[in-house]
Amino acid sequence: MTFEIVTANADYVEQLGIWADEEGWNPGKSDRHSFFPTDPGGFIFGRLNGEAVASVSAVRYGTGFGFIGFYIARPAVRGQGYGIQVWRAAMARLNGRNVGLDGVVDQQENYRKSGFRKAWNNVRYEGVPAAIGIPDDITLIDARKVSFDHIAAYDRRFFPAERDAFLASWIGLPDRTSLAAVHDGELRGFGAIRPCSGASRVGPLYASSPGIAAALLSGLAATVPGKPVAIDIPDINAPSVRLAEELGLAPSFEAARMYTGPVPEIDLPGMYAVTSLELG
Repeated sequence: MTFEIVTANADYVEQLGIWADEEGWNPGKSDRHSFFPTDPGGFIFGRLNGEAVASVSAVRYGTGFGFIGFYIARPAVRGQGYGIQVWRAAMARLNGRNVGLDGVVDQQENYRKSGFRKAWNNVRYEGVPAAIGIPDDITLIDARKVSFDHIAAYDRRFFPAERDAFLASWIGLPDRTSLAAVHDGELRGFGAIRPCSGASRVGPLYASSPGIAAALLSGLAATVPGKPVAIDIPDINAPSVRLAEELGLAPSFEAARMYTGPVPEIDLPGMYAVTSLELG
């Protein structure tokens, strides 16, 4: 048998979405169109006799941050050492950086052995949220009509590194909606929703207050009326958890946000939902 580790092409990245869906992770239907251009060399596959059997992403952001995702070994080869080989390749690619990931419960001990430490849990809440009115002093507009420089600068408050290429694609894909909350010309919130095979996922969701977060979530959910949405909430942000519960959403999944280095200094109180469990 021949096992080799290769850098993925675009077709392989599409395969990642299929595998993630089979794992029950409910990836966005078009996420790959944002993921792959962010760092084309950051998607790694293990091939056994030419067939892809294991995967991982190791995406570089800026000069000092990286994120691990899509760590999957196909069921037929689990326990045979192929997964750990692609894992080592991913960690080598991110050597010298502070690395983050969202670890499923049954893998968290293994991540700790690799030097990761838990910062908080990202808890997925799902359901059809109750409709909420918009605060009187806030206007919700299509985020694509806002200067991208303003959106990118706002996003930097909540993410450890610049990610303009990713963000521009994330809000620009035609199958999704992004909204900005504006007060007197100032950005006070931002959110996006994308279609998935299951509940449509909202992420990111940033806001300067719970009321603005609720209005954004309600506005995004209105694009899929009567259908469930899912948001991945940092449980360290108690107002965000409370908001999800008040809107009638229920927890369905959780993963631990973990880092190899210090927990990045970001605006956690304003982060009501993370962008993606796969790329941060």
